[in-house]
Amino acid sequence: MNPLNDPAVIINYHRMMVGTYGMQSSLALGWRDMESQLVRFEALAGIAGMSGCSVLDAGCGYGDLLPYLISRYGQLNYTGIEQIPEFLDEASKRYGKYENAVFMNGNFALTDLPRADYVLASGSLNYRSEDPDFIFRVIAKLYSACLHGFAFNLLRAIVPNGLLVAYNCEKIMACCSKLCPNVKLVNDYAEEDFTIYMLR
Repeated sequence: MNPLNDPAVIINYHRMMVGTYGMQSSLALGWRDMESQLVRFEALAGIAGMSGCSVLDAGCGYGDLLPYLISRYGQLNYTGIEQIPEFLDEASKRYGKYENAVFMNGNFALTDLPRADYVLASGSLNYRSEDPDFIFRVIAKLYSACLHGFAFNLLRAIVPNGLLVAYNCEKIMACCSKLCPNVKLVNDYAEEDFTIYMLR
């Protein structure tokens, strides 16, 4: 897989999943079920209290993180960025009328990002690339967009399908520690997944 073609491969994969499972299913996003998605949201949102803060959701999918954050922290300023047009349309239909919510089209790995108090990435960093430094460059870019903290999750175990990749959490922690003096690993919520907090 050529890294330059990664976005097209990812978009085509999810279009196939939408065709198989329908737009309303979390399976189209690559989640096993809604519960597994919510468990990851809970881990990400534990980075800090976000009431009144600005949040950038990198690879927002349907934007379902937004109502979760509001239910937990109350009002906040939310920006979701998504490269898959069908997902962006669905996010806008579901949550576009929410106060202080904006959805933008773009590949967060390539697009200039708005600064936000907190940057969150749920499931959007798990795609394989032939560029061995891709994950480290994207972590650095997303961290640079946060004013207070960046939280993301990665797989540590996968069902092989050629598109997703698992990571060694110690290696990722070491990379993050070079960028940020305050790094925390959360790995007690799912067997196949871990979350990292990078706090300024």
